[in-house]
Amino acid sequence: MTPAPGPTPTPAAAPAGAGSVRSERDGHVLVLTLDRPAKLNALTPRMTAELADAVRTANADDDVRAVVLTGEGRAFCAGSDIAGLDDYSSPWEFGERTDYGDILRGLHKPAVAAVNGHALGGGLELALACDIRLAAAEATFAAPEIKLGWIGGSGQSALLAHNIGAGNAAWMVLTGDPVDAATALAWGLVSKVTPRQELTREAVELARRIAARAPLAARTAKRTLRAAHTMPIDDAIALERHLQTICFATQDAAEGRAAFAERRTPNFKGR
Repeated sequence: MTPAPGPTPTPAAAPAGAGSVRSERDGHVLVLTLDRPAKLNALTPRMTAELADAVRTANADDDVRAVVLTGEGRAFCAGSDIAGLDDYSSPWEFGERTDYGDILRGLHKPAVAAVNGHALGGGLELALACDIRLAAAEATFAAPEIKLGWIGGSGQSALLAHNIGAGNAAWMVLTGDPVDAATALAWGLVSKVTPRQELTREAVELARRIAARAPLAARTAKRTLRAAHTMPIDDAIALERHLQTICFATQDAAEGRAAFAERRTPNFKGR
């Protein structure tokens, strides 16, 4: 006889003010919302752990084909909670902490940032870790760490320089002053500025369009786009050619060719 199951453990309650990362599904799109609006969605260790769990889940779930990251309230993310930085016992422990920028860069699926408000410090780095960024008209972007005596540490300088050019990156990193959404658009930091009330809808719609493409090809394209920043151009092109050959041999590629010949919408399976 199979013994009756015991009671289901009750998850530990979140400490007051610890915040959370909400996960919601919209078809093949996973929407992640940083939810600590009273603190401008500044990330706590609990939120960082939840973001890591969400990324692991998305990477392992073939039904997730694109991700949208946004914030609750008037901010996208203000980075780390400065009030908690003195809790580290040493600079070494601080440097070895789990970094949320690294976590998000470990996402294998295409990611769209819906920057609904302030993207500051580590919040700017989270936006930069996404593949495409959309912004509300009220959004602001800043690398303010220099005003507090340090610098960003999750790719801020490198990713800004790649996205907006060395001079504009230096302006942001050396002054720490914010730029508005219109400037971010002109510099190439974001791809589109939209009214705030339409931002999430537009980001999800963009993610749906990406999710409708062949998922293996989308993941491979994300890898080749990253290689364009990290490899010499000849090596990046060689990698692209190699990965193209692999993609061409997939069932999805055969389905794409068949759908083109039959003048119908392809039904991609991720195989």
